[in-house]
Amino acid sequence: MSLPNPAELIGQMSNALSTRLQARGIDEPRFIGIRTGGVWVAQALLDHMGLARTLGTLDVSFYRDDFSQNGLHPQVRPSELPFEIEGQHLVLVDDVLMSGRTIRAALNELFDYGRPASVTLVSLLDLNAAELPIRPDVVGATLSLAADERVKLLGPAPLALERQAINSASSLQESPR
Repeated sequence: MSLPNPAELIGQMSNALSTRLQARGIDEPRFIGIRTGGVWVAQALLDHMGLARTLGTLDVSFYRDDFSQNGLHPQVRPSELPFEIEGQHLVLVDDVLMSGRTIRAALNELFDYGRPASVTLVSLLDLNAAELPIRPDVVGATLSLAADERVKLLGPAPLALERQAINSASSLQESPR
């Protein structure tokens, strides 16, 4: 099975997102990307939609429920939310939805900043492996992978998807997405 083309997915996703936001009467959504791939996808969506908006970024490392198991990733950076969260309509963007734990962590962090009016979840890929009841509102593609496979988003420009085989030693070091 070949991986989908991210550029084609971005086009489909931007149309679906525009339709969803319009149907809900949301004119000025605030875009937030989850580091790192979600930031790349969010920027690609903004560019494709022709929106010149400030992009917020989240690094949810400290909010992960598996932080004590996985430890601190060496490239943790602070989140940057250059706008109010309280009462805003947010578009939360991630690259690959796997277990749902990254999204749960992102929502926990966002609510520490305030109570948004709504959160629309957008994901480039849904790997159909959720451990939590979390599903994207807009998704580029849904894939099923073998237990020893992962997908990594490469970028930021151009965006590309890479299938990776994992072994038991490296899987202990990788945080589940």
